[in-house]
Amino acid sequence: MKEEFLYYIWENRLTDKDLKTSEGDAVDIVSTGFRNTDSGPDFLEAKAKIGDKLWAGHVEIHVKSSDWNRHGHQNDKAFHNVILHVVFENDTKVNEIPTLELKGHFDENLFTQYERLILSKNWIPCENTMAQVPVFTRLSWLDRMAVERLESKSKTVTKLLEANQFDWENALYILLMRYFGLKVNNEAFETLASLLPFKTLLKHADNLLQVEAMLLGCAGFLEKEFTEEYSMLLKREFAIMRAKFNLIAMPEERWKFMRMRPSNFPTLRLAQMAQLIHRNGCLFAKIREAKNVAEVKALFDVKASEYWNTHYRLESSSEPKPKHLGSATADILIINAVVPLLFCYGKLHKNESVCETAMQFLEETEAEDNAIIRHYAQCGIAAENAMQSQALLHLYSCYCKCKRCLECRIANVLLK
Repeated sequence: MKEEFLYYIWENRLTDKDLKTSEGDAVDIVSTGFRNTDSGPDFLEAKAKIGDKLWAGHVEIHVKSSDWNRHGHQNDKAFHNVILHVVFENDTKVNEIPTLELKGHFDENLFTQYERLILSKNWIPCENTMAQVPVFTRLSWLDRMAVERLESKSKTVTKLLEANQFDWENALYILLMRYFGLKVNNEAFETLASLLPFKTLLKHADNLLQVEAMLLGCAGFLEKEFTEEYSMLLKREFAIMRAKFNLIAMPEERWKFMRMRPSNFPTLRLAQMAQLIHRNGCLFAKIREAKNVAEVKALFDVKASEYWNTHYRLESSSEPKPKHLGSATADILIINAVVPLLFCYGKLHKNESVCETAMQFLEETEAEDNAIIRHYAQCGIAAENAMQSQALLHLYSCYCKCKRCLECRIANVLLK
């Protein structure tokens, strides 16, 4: 028996009605209280009629009653307002608090089902049965997962804002830089964003060459000798900007090119970022005015300067091709940078409509395509949009992978 399972039984009122304390007093659960995930009793502000008296307070749950002393609750003031000690097995009397033994008072087939899930060796515990859950239940749970994921991301964004004096434009710039780098170069892009603030770039946003020179120069790509005219021009411009703003260049070795598609090379991505800043200036202000995701994607519809039509790296020519920021890349930036920042903006400004707009942007964006999303599709749950794919990623990382089946609405239906 596990305490987590007893929490589930208690919270969902899955016991029979013939409940009595170890002293023989009838127990009528008026309110189970709410689950406490911090230190202290397991359920707070519960109500129970014990005998002929109505009690209000906290409930502590253990597998065995002797766990009370083993956990040191007898010396903890936080447990002084416990009105009921709920246990699976009452193996010893430990205090004057009424003890309720649950053994024999619930369908133990539930525990058998729970064990089957927890001990499953499948990719996720319920992968063979989750498609049996009614569609409405699955969709409502995915909505909950999407909100949880955005709430979690907004905490990270809030910390970023606090570190940047709540400069929303700079926060967006940092987030965009992080996801421009994908997983391979995200640390290098973040380092570059810390060395080269958005305000510095904004001062010269009307001059594409200077923005591009600062980005590539601070990234360390302009520290060597060049033969091509455009590369030499970038180097000269960076020398001027470096002196003007006391800029620092990263070691070029921080950047990775191996086993990457040329369209994801950091040099090209920085050229595209330069164009994004040149075209939009204060981008977050424009995003706040957007009414749908199509308007946001239009802001990201940029291409690198003409030099990059025949280059992916400096001084290394390629077949002629305009280097547009692709639709799939724009989706990644919207999902991971734009939406979390916009959602956080709505929360901090107590503007529910902005939060709803952020979620609307997710619904209007195509679902992500990765191994986790494809695996859920094989299990019978296919993501129809980015809100659902984000929800599935949260479900996997925070519930399925950790086997928090008892807290999952889908698994709850399967258990019952």
